[in-house]
Amino acid sequence: MKFVNGLRLQSLVITLYGDYIRHAGGCIWIGSLVELLSHFGVSHQAIRSTISRMKRNDLLRVERVGSRSYYTLTNKSAKFIEAGAARIFQFPMPREKWNGAWHLVTYSVPENERAARDRLRQELEWLGYGMLTNALWIAPYDHRDEIAQLSATLGVQTRIEMFTARHDGFSDFKNIVARCWDVSALNARYVAFIKKYKPMYETHCRILQEGRDLKPSDYFVRRFMLIHEFRKFPYLDPQLPAELLPADWRGDEAVKLFKQYHDLLANKANEFFYSIYNQVSQQCNT
Repeated sequence: MKFVNGLRLQSLVITLYGDYIRHAGGCIWIGSLVELLSHFGVSHQAIRSTISRMKRNDLLRVERVGSRSYYTLTNKSAKFIEAGAARIFQFPMPREKWNGAWHLVTYSVPENERAARDRLRQELEWLGYGMLTNALWIAPYDHRDEIAQLSATLGVQTRIEMFTARHDGFSDFKNIVARCWDVSALNARYVAFIKKYKPMYETHCRILQEGRDLKPSDYFVRRFMLIHEFRKFPYLDPQLPAELLPADWRGDEAVKLFKQYHDLLANKANEFFYSIYNQVSQQCNT
């Protein structure tokens, strides 16, 4: 398994398809793919090895035109990437004023349906639910429509019940939040993101103000890594209402920083991508 700066090379390939290639028709020549990823210090051999493994795992499919190989996403990987892209650029959802009610989800899924149960738990976390007890999950917002669709997909509708309730004691809200979500750990990750990217953003702005600029490839690499590292937050952050967040919450600051730096990088990063992508006419049928 190949890693780049602690990140799986396969994850970098997925990010490249999600942020660039799918917008350019979804198909790319292997030579262009290798050249783009080489800007992260990855050897050609490692890239080709990863691409071959992704093909075997039904994440990429190949088309050959003459002597050239072109790679596109499979239906399996395309659905995953579309869902991830929608999540990151729709995050965070506008915070509604909380009415004090909790949405409860309880389930009883037997061991012989463990795969469905594990998927249900994962999706509940992604929707912002926290586990209050072993099979009782709560959220400050009502996601019944999403859960209804999920339960139908997993075939567990008869094993799930949903309720809306108010808390009458005995813990206070801070204790409930601490039991259900590790907000401190999440806040620490936001702080680390800010600590890494705020100086980069401020230095970049200063360079531009002085009439200088970065190399086109730097825009590409920086935007790529900015998105790659930020994309974890929409899956980790339950997007709790302001009333339930700690006083030193840094999530909003991190989101603002991400959007500011992304806007600064986006146009020239795209230009660089297409300068490589268009070197060879994309001839495969997608």
